[in-house]
Amino acid sequence: MRLGILFSGGKDSCFAAYRAMEHNEVVCLISIISENKESYMFHTPNIELVRVQAQAIGLPLVVGLTKGEKEEELDDLRRAIQKARREHNIEGIVTGAIASVYQASRIQKICSELELWCFNPLWQANQIEHMENIVKAGFDVVITGVFAQPLSHLLGKKINKAVIEELARLEKKHKINPAGEGGEMETFVLSGPIFKKKIIIKESDIGKEVYQIKEVELQ
Repeated sequence: MRLGILFSGGKDSCFAAYRAMEHNEVVCLISIISENKESYMFHTPNIELVRVQAQAIGLPLVVGLTKGEKEEELDDLRRAIQKARREHNIEGIVTGAIASVYQASRIQKICSELELWCFNPLWQANQIEHMENIVKAGFDVVITGVFAQPLSHLLGKKINKAVIEELARLEKKHKINPAGEGGEMETFVLSGPIFKKKIIIKESDIGKEVYQIKEVELQ
């Protein structure tokens, strides 16, 4: 089946693409760039670099723009999916949703209206095991946004065994979602098994909540 990936450039959409590629043909990435940094639906830190990631992965990218207004941004997502269907003849959509009913239900509704299959390969996964699987698969992931105070010391760090152990500790202490499904954190993937080239960070800046990637190169 020909699939398009709802692609934020973060760990979950990349790992969902990896899972989808095991048994299906992934033909494009679909990204929404939101003007609203507080978007309910869409990842925003470093979102403009999805174009570099698409180049590194070697797949065409369909970009949709939105002002990020609650619910209205879904119309912008629908238009981007329709564009992907016209240009790449997709038969289904893949999401990286793990536990967000808000996101999953709305994407499912759009897919149903457009008569497209909606595939959620990560749905209801154990979040710590999911993080471990990302590392085991060989993805190089940096934490680029933290929006829960207990995670502030992890901003800019690569996800590895030690970071996952820390997330598990914080889950028990503060009841956070260790994979960030509650909006606690955002990530950016630099390389992995679906990438043909690696992304190297040449210049960056760590702020209070966001690790801004300013310059990259492909190797």
